[in-house]
Amino acid sequence: MSASDTPPVRRHMERLAAEGIDVVRVTYPDLIGTERARDVLLDHLPSACDHGLAFCRAVYHTSPQGDVVPVSGGLDAGLPDICVRPDLDTLTALPWEPGVATCLGDVTDPATGRPAPESPRDLLRAVLDRCAAHGLRPVVGPELEYFLCDAAADTPTGWRRYSDAEGVVYTAGLRADDDNHLLRTLRLLRDMNIGVISGNHEFDGAQFEINLTHSDAMTAADRAFRFKAAVKELARKEGRLATFMAKPFNGAGGSGFHLHLSCVDEYSVGEHGVGEHGVGEHGVGEHGVGEHGTNAFADPSAPYGLSATGRHAIAGVLAHAPALAALANPTINSYKRFGPDTLAPWLIDWGLDNRSAMVRIPPERGSGSRLELRLGDASANPYLLIAGTIAAALLGVLAGEEPPAPLEGYGYDTTRSPVLPMSLPAALDALEADTALTEVLGKDFTTSYLAYKRDEVARFQRHVTDWEFTEYAYHL
Repeated sequence: MSASDTPPVRRHMERLAAEGIDVVRVTYPDLIGTERARDVLLDHLPSACDHGLAFCRAVYHTSPQGDVVPVSGGLDAGLPDICVRPDLDTLTALPWEPGVATCLGDVTDPATGRPAPESPRDLLRAVLDRCAAHGLRPVVGPELEYFLCDAAADTPTGWRRYSDAEGVVYTAGLRADDDNHLLRTLRLLRDMNIGVISGNHEFDGAQFEINLTHSDAMTAADRAFRFKAAVKELARKEGRLATFMAKPFNGAGGSGFHLHLSCVDEYSVGEHGVGEHGVGEHGVGEHGVGEHGTNAFADPSAPYGLSATGRHAIAGVLAHAPALAALANPTINSYKRFGPDTLAPWLIDWGLDNRSAMVRIPPERGSGSRLELRLGDASANPYLLIAGTIAAALLGVLAGEEPPAPLEGYGYDTTRSPVLPMSLPAALDALEADTALTEVLGKDFTTSYLAYKRDEVARFQRHVTDWEFTEYAYHL
């Protein structure tokens, strides 16, 4: 039976047509989390579902500047295809594009019929299957920050911060946002149904944070990916730039991508699975699953109110943090976000409700028990960051080791905690050396990712920067 004869596809088409929608935008993440897409006329949606949409596999190996990086399976294989089929369960209208709906796509290799090795969504799916085999279902709440910029032809980059207002930390309204960017964005994202709940101006001028509710890990990754793409698209419609770059300006701090993670005991989950419950300050609130399962990190009688599973998960994240940095801090620029007094973690430690620690344990216990990984920056691919974090936590659970004593007081003391990799090359080396983590992530993915990112490092090292010219040209 073809897709056009399948009742679910017909129902989707009838619903979309009744809503005045005649185009479906099928999207999927590339290796760095950028949205790749094709617009499909509604009448041709059945064919897209039947046969898939052909893309060159080298899209996974293409740099932000359009260079095709020589990663195995791309140029060396003659630039073969991947096949992308619409996931109609993820259909949602685009509130700012009349007549357009969007959905995610599932990616396969036509030669094997299996998921493409570089597919971030399938990597996360494989890690979650590992967790399910051990009776755990991860629950994730993402937190993301970004800077908004206005066009400025008189600046070297062509952009300047939308606002230079200082001291407007954790505010809303015109004092920090004189064009009401945040209100417009919140309302449009609400109508996209990706779990957006609140937002505010962040620490630096023109920096914003918008909170997403928690959910099962795959849904959380999907929503974070779509959130980033939507914010950037909405800014473009206004002639602006929204950037999730880790540290875009010398005179400002960086943008983080924090993850709240807990796990549900798979064996206690009811027929409805993990629900999206009430939310708190950081969009996670009661992070457990209430009547739908038991929070596997909770144990009021255990040390710190955390179960052995929770403590072992913390130990796993700490143990694999150097390798995890390659996914959580994936660019040359990422490591310029680190440093003393930045509240960006650059030491491997954990603490109880301590924001100067890499892993913070929020004060809620019981169904709200969770860890917050503060390592990631906003440039991270949501699927890779979530997959890597969960893989590290799972390895910790399987190893059964306890974490060291939690950080007391203000952190950033190298006499008390080891230092994370302080450059992308060092993080990539740590990822390659961490065979336990790469085994969970998969050899093919790891090989492709390392090749792609090491090419990025090599291109940067050949590039002459403005700083170098300013520092040396006149005097040397």
